[in-house]
Amino acid sequence: MRLTVLGGCGAWPTALQACSGYLVEHEGFRLLVDPGYATLPRLLHHHTVDAVDAVLVSHGHPDHCADLNPLLRARGLSEDPPPPLPVYAPHGALDAVLALDKPRMLASAYRLHEFTPGDRFAVGPFTADTWLLPHFVPNAGIRLSTPGGVLAYTGDTGPSAAVVRLAEGADLFLSEATYVHEVPAADAPYLLTARLAGQYARQAGAARLLLTHLWPGTDAKAAREAAAEHFEQAADVATPDLVIGVTGASD
Repeated sequence: MRLTVLGGCGAWPTALQACSGYLVEHEGFRLLVDPGYATLPRLLHHHTVDAVDAVLVSHGHPDHCADLNPLLRARGLSEDPPPPLPVYAPHGALDAVLALDKPRMLASAYRLHEFTPGDRFAVGPFTADTWLLPHFVPNAGIRLSTPGGVLAYTGDTGPSAAVVRLAEGADLFLSEATYVHEVPAADAPYLLTARLAGQYARQAGAARLLLTHLWPGTDAKAAREAAAEHFEQAADVATPDLVIGVTGASD
């Protein structure tokens, strides 16, 4: 399994960083996870739009799904449209982004598969296990498994013991870390810090930690140092075009 970061900025994109977006590949299958704001241009640096085999969305906030619209436009309105794109998302999460165009304009460009966080299902060569994690809207933590590796991804979440279960023994733990040391009180139930992400990674026995969804302007070095207070293994911050192999120690 291989992860390519398309973006890791929370809330809105910056001049240098798209919002959440990750391309996960295994056995020639390309799964786009969370096509947030400005991720499509980053994707196009690597592949054409018809190279994506499926999309998986953690929740309905636009910094995690807005660029599904231009992706579907680029596929569905082309002269030679590819087959409908399988799109997996929690129930109702994509209602707003799919309503941006007139009814049925892009209906032939995708096939929507809605799920309830807690479900297990297959996406190409991946087994996807999901957890309901606390956020402002329903959010699915996602654990993608192959025989050779495990990637655990929080989507956006607040503190929860379920995060540790999600990341247990993962080869790569991709964790939201909106703030470095402290979340403002009003948002504390719904977002994480880099420090707490490091603590969860240690408790879960994850092999590697990748911090993402940092608030725009956050010092990446400070985020890494905060995570390292609890997590001594490899930790980094999601930046565009970062590529990480996701394999078990024995592979």
